[in-house]
Amino acid sequence: MQVSFACTDHGLKAPRNGEHSKQNATSPNTTSQARARFRTVALIARSLGSFTHRYHHNLKESTAKLTGMKYRNLGKSGLRVSCLGLGTWVTFGGQISDEVAEQLMTIAYESGVNLFDTAEVYSGGKAEIIMGNIIKKKLHGCVLTVLTCSLALCSRAETERGLNRKHIIEGLKGSLQRMQLEYVDVVFANRPDSNTPMEEIVRAMTHVINQGMAMYWGTSRWSAMEIMEAYSVARQFNLIPPVCEQAEYHFFQREKVETQLPELYHKIGVGVVSWSPLACGIITGKYENGVPESSRASMKPYQWLKEKIMSEDGRKQQAKLKELTHIAEKLGCTLPQLAIAWCLRNEGVSSVLLGSSNASQLTENLGAIQVIPKMTAGITAEVDHILGNRPHSKRDYHH
Repeated sequence: MQVSFACTDHGLKAPRNGEHSKQNATSPNTTSQARARFRTVALIARSLGSFTHRYHHNLKESTAKLTGMKYRNLGKSGLRVSCLGLGTWVTFGGQISDEVAEQLMTIAYESGVNLFDTAEVYSGGKAEIIMGNIIKKKLHGCVLTVLTCSLALCSRAETERGLNRKHIIEGLKGSLQRMQLEYVDVVFANRPDSNTPMEEIVRAMTHVINQGMAMYWGTSRWSAMEIMEAYSVARQFNLIPPVCEQAEYHFFQREKVETQLPELYHKIGVGVVSWSPLACGIITGKYENGVPESSRASMKPYQWLKEKIMSEDGRKQQAKLKELTHIAEKLGCTLPQLAIAWCLRNEGVSSVLLGSSNASQLTENLGAIQVIPKMTAGITAEVDHILGNRPHSKRDYHH
């Protein structure tokens, strides 16, 4: 399962000087009521896109004009997210140092990014700890609209995984504790298991929202049929339905996002937060002449990636990328920027998660914002012609 959060009022945890005596005299019930009122006001204000810390300018106003960052609704909910987000998959707590992680989050935030994605299984929970520390240290009291963390329980023992009520609630509580947060904006549920009824999953997600632990919930790597079932269960029992799906989407992975999910977007309002826009680095072009020793594909845990690159299909993909490079040059951008902007041309994509291991890479990828206006129907048609894999759909879902 996955989760996300918005701006936490750190003042609830750290009272200002001179307020200790007043708080000590306050009953637990009064404190609980105050917290409940804050969460209610925060939820209403956030849905209107106006929740700001008293000492900070609105994130959109202070950065969008300078960076060109675009903001979209998360599905058809009222939550506004930056069209580019930062993921922490194998980097935070793993491939990069804490200092570099802090640098990346700072660059992203200062560029207008308000969507940060992590998961409890990333580096065994270290990614959540690192991200929480950075938020507390550098982004204290900031307008951080969405943070996504994941409770992907698939790596645990059979009795400790799955999307049953116990694992969803306990997993989310563990993530909140590691990140030093009281709630998250969005909690994403990973692939449902066959042992847990859909009604139990939807009821558990509704519970964590009603308890103030999350504001919205979404799905991750679910089929269109599973998402529709969750929506139907929510409507049948007056529960809260999902607002978005996390799905892989790039030049060579198009079917689900372009043919299945658009139907859900228009029918029930489920949008897409896509990941791996560069196909685990394949679209960067660095594998054109083989697998460099310093690349991810050269590492033992990524033998599958190396085999994929060296396969016949992998060589055909590299040939197509070489042709796509000419389009990127014509637009005055890099191949990765073209690939990311191509993902964002889809109206159902709320945000694209970037994965970076250094500042220069992240800065380059964020530059894809400037390429979006150049993704005309003509350019898109050229890309489709080179790729030769455009799925058949009932209608055109491009901008």
